[in-house]
Amino acid sequence: MTQKKNTLVVLIGPTGIGKTDLSIHIAQNLQCEIISCDSRQMYRELKIGTAAPEAKHLNAVPHHFIGNLSIHDYYNASEFEFQTLELVDQLFTKNNFALMTGGSGLYIDAVVKGIDELPTIDPEIRNNLKSRLKTEGLDALIEELKNVDPNYYEIADLKNPKRILKALEIYTITGKAYSTFRTDTIKERQFNIIQVGLNMDREELYDRINLRVDLMLEAGLIEEAKQFHRYKNLNSLNTVGYKELFGHFDGEYDLDEAIRLIKRNSRRYAKRQMTWFNRDKSISWFHPNQIDEIMAHIRKLSLI
Repeated sequence: MTQKKNTLVVLIGPTGIGKTDLSIHIAQNLQCEIISCDSRQMYRELKIGTAAPEAKHLNAVPHHFIGNLSIHDYYNASEFEFQTLELVDQLFTKNNFALMTGGSGLYIDAVVKGIDELPTIDPEIRNNLKSRLKTEGLDALIEELKNVDPNYYEIADLKNPKRILKALEIYTITGKAYSTFRTDTIKERQFNIIQVGLNMDREELYDRINLRVDLMLEAGLIEEAKQFHRYKNLNSLNTVGYKELFGHFDGEYDLDEAIRLIKRNSRRYAKRQMTWFNRDKSISWFHPNQIDEIMAHIRKLSLI
């Protein structure tokens, strides 16, 4: 009989496509546990706006990295890589399978491919870039990023100054594009990796995203956002759903406009996610409804 090799199944896809429900089905079928790689669902205070798994999901299958951080905690992809590799070693003592699911591309790459250690930032360089941000404006720094790191420019959140500054800091210190720290060397893992991607027609996905925003609002997203308005400058709160409501709370526009912006920015985020995922040719793509095909694909590649 063929010896089963430990296998990490990675279920990825854009926001709103249905990863949570499908991950429960796959995990129950494989009798394994779920590792979340959603960088926002880690914040225990942010439940509604991050679409964190509900109690029924958490009770159905053991989950990891859900609500394990505070919005005040600092965390990065390198820490996630280290902690996840430790965790999968433990999980593989109980089962030949583990399932990792989410939509945070950098966190997924950290586990699947590994990321190089980023250099320590020189405070002088950081302060200089911050000064340039004030005097030259964000558009000037975005244009510089486009010139020195076009790959990251294509997938970056260009409305997030912190992401732009970080990429330029790394380039200034090393002379290397920030994106190369994610693609230079693929680290060898001691287990199989099967990447399953979820996709669907754009109109269908956008309808799902719009509906999910409506359901979040019904569930109390506005009240949740009000609780954390005073922390709006934290990186953890620089998240679609919250930042648009913060603008409304600050009197920049009415509630209807805030809702429109949440839906628009959620759709734009999904588009950026797919741009990121499409770089990886090892991902096999399915519609979320193709459950039988997905399970057959996993079993075939895991030699069951």
